[in-house]
Amino acid sequence: MKAQRQAKIMEIISKKDIENQEQLLRALQVEGFTSTQATISRDIKELCITKELTSFGTYRYTAAIKNRGGAFSSGLNAIFRECTLSFDYAQNMVVIKTLPGLASAAASAVDAMNLSVVVGTLAGDDTVLVVMRDVNAAAVFCGELKNLLS
Repeated sequence: MKAQRQAKIMEIISKKDIENQEQLLRALQVEGFTSTQATISRDIKELCITKELTSFGTYRYTAAIKNRGGAFSSGLNAIFRECTLSFDYAQNMVVIKTLPGLASAAASAVDAMNLSVVVGTLAGDDTVLVVMRDVNAAAVFCGELKNLLS
């Protein structure tokens, strides 16, 4: 039953924007699965489900991408915090200013975040261009950067 429930969880989050455990529990009930919030919480941990930022500024559950190691990502995040001087957005583009020579590291850190709202990054010597899916995603992303850097 556990394997079937977890498979159904993965199916649900791949098809719907589920923001919290309560919504996930209701979606499972609609599919005929009876469970508790505590069980759902354990399933989320076991399945390595994370939350990602949507283009609407909300979060949704998603299957974690395991192609980047934790030490790699945390190292890039530390470099990102140390090398970023400023950032701002215009329309659906975010510009990040870094110390000279560190734009590629900052772009790699953004790429390692694996956000679906990021279309791609382009790095020069001290400037990173991040192309977002829409204007709202750019504004929310800048808010997230502010939290990350403070």
